[in-house]
Amino acid sequence: MFRRRRREQPEQVAEQEPAAPMRESGPWDADEPHPDTDRIDLGGLRLPHNPDFDVRLASVGDQHVGVVVLYQESTLQLQALAAPRSSGLWDEVKTKISAQAKNLETREGPFGSELSGEIKVEGTARPARYLGIDGPRWFLLAVISGKGADDEAVSGAFVDFIKDVVVVRGDEPMAREEPIPLRRPNEQASETAGERPGLNPFRRGPEISEIR
Repeated sequence: MFRRRRREQPEQVAEQEPAAPMRESGPWDADEPHPDTDRIDLGGLRLPHNPDFDVRLASVGDQHVGVVVLYQESTLQLQALAAPRSSGLWDEVKTKISAQAKNLETREGPFGSELSGEIKVEGTARPARYLGIDGPRWFLLAVISGKGADDEAVSGAFVDFIKDVVVVRGDEPMAREEPIPLRRPNEQASETAGERPGLNPFRRGPEISEIR
């Protein structure tokens, strides 16, 4: 968690309080002041702990590349991607999503512009919302599908969850739209940049492994 270092005083050691957040809510960058609350540490993402939510890792092969959160017959998918230092990715990502799901409409949401409508999952129409958040050198894509896409109570719970997510980008070089690597809680990350797989965040069907 973000804390200032202790500073030596002439006669005593003064312990500094954590810096106050500059914004009302996140998603937070790991290097900015943010609330020191109980979170699940997945390496590239730190998620708020909510016992009502079933949190799972989405994997491609042996690599964890996203998160799936289940709640009230609804699903929240989260993927954190590396982004350029100079600009965000959401405008570009929206164009890609709209080209593949032509029945989506643009509307204003809690994080700005988002896409809303229906998507086909195994031949069945399912309501969905795409929310994008541009951060410093990262981009967070959130997809709410099922009941929560239309139900304000369920979607509100998901939005509150997203607002307390912490993204840990790290300092290592990463390709544009490369997934920020994740790991199970307390598991040491062993992969190198060359071993990380590419991921198309708009394709359905990464293997899901449950966090235990």
